[in-house]
Amino acid sequence: MRHAPLSNVSLYVEVTTMSTTSQSHNLPVAPGAPMPHRKVIRSWVIPLSKRSTAIALLLSVIDFALFGASLAAIVWAPWLLAKIALGVVNGFIIGRLFILGHDACHQAFTPNRKLNTWLGRLLFMPSLTPYSLWAVGHNVVHHGYTNLKGFDFVWQPRSLEEFNALPRWRQRLERIYRSGFGPGLYYMIDMWWKRMYFPSKKQMPTRRAEFMWDGALVTAVAAVWVGGLAWAAQSTGQSFWTLLVTGFVIPLLFWKAMIGFVVYVHHTHTSVAWYDDKVTWAAAQPFVSTTVHLTFGRFWGALLHHIMEHTAHHVDMSVPLYRLKQAQKKLETMLPGRIVIQRFSWRWYFDTARRCKLYDFKRLCWTDYRGRPTSQPLPLPEMSKSMAEA
Repeated sequence: MRHAPLSNVSLYVEVTTMSTTSQSHNLPVAPGAPMPHRKVIRSWVIPLSKRSTAIALLLSVIDFALFGASLAAIVWAPWLLAKIALGVVNGFIIGRLFILGHDACHQAFTPNRKLNTWLGRLLFMPSLTPYSLWAVGHNVVHHGYTNLKGFDFVWQPRSLEEFNALPRWRQRLERIYRSGFGPGLYYMIDMWWKRMYFPSKKQMPTRRAEFMWDGALVTAVAAVWVGGLAWAAQSTGQSFWTLLVTGFVIPLLFWKAMIGFVVYVHHTHTSVAWYDDKVTWAAAQPFVSTTVHLTFGRFWGALLHHIMEHTAHHVDMSVPLYRLKQAQKKLETMLPGRIVIQRFSWRWYFDTARRCKLYDFKRLCWTDYRGRPTSQPLPLPEMSKSMAEA
């Protein structure tokens, strides 16, 4: 009996293996099976990363029109309560514009890099967000090291020992931040003021000219905004202070509360772990395991430009927001039971705020301010041989 040459047999085995692997990569991952490589997971959503300049410009024009219309309505509304309500609406629209700018900053909004950069700066103006500093803190640090202590500073929890070592005033501030009522204050102080608006050398050791120019740009935008309200007050015979509060202060405060809330719920959950060891963190597939898909009612996803489909965004930042819903659905189909999906309710939110105060990085569980566990310890991720040796 003649046998096929060894080289042909090897080739057949290799091709068969590749074919089988390819087929398995297109099937949902079974419970208990190893998590696929990130490249495999990204391959599921890459077909959804096509960007459209027309869609991006249309969304930008609509939201800027809403922003301008709501500001005009604040000026012309005859009743104080109406002005206050419209100020909240304006703050929400600022959030929508920011979400569009966030996509542009990720180069996920249009196919053109320069257009993304300039659109991003423009879309960030109403929220007074310096574009280049947001890009460093968010794109590089947060996405590069999600939920890794010492790197990702966004809502990074403290251990019991770290909390007890804080001065009394800072302990009180931390309690306010994590009370459920403090997301806006947290974002305003610890993220925007310290790290984005002319940050100190301690907060941002790298000094770039564009950091200063972007800080000057948003300062000029704020000055023009306030100046416009002063002109409107004089032209219509209204109180400048009333228009300043309802047309500038309330929108910005609501916006900061909105973004503080969003970044909190994206990565704070009793089923989401934080890590202080880079090897363990890498083994946990953090782009999937450290994000939460928070679900709302029927229309809220679209109103928030689908920013809550957050797992898909962390798996592949190039997927535009107008395709995130499809990408999230694909991931949840392919990784059943692996993604944290949480139906939003205020009861859940405040229960999370009550339980997620400090973190035990050894047991991978949340604790109260006395170090008592308030969540079930999460299992340590399985490390490959190469990771363990490293």
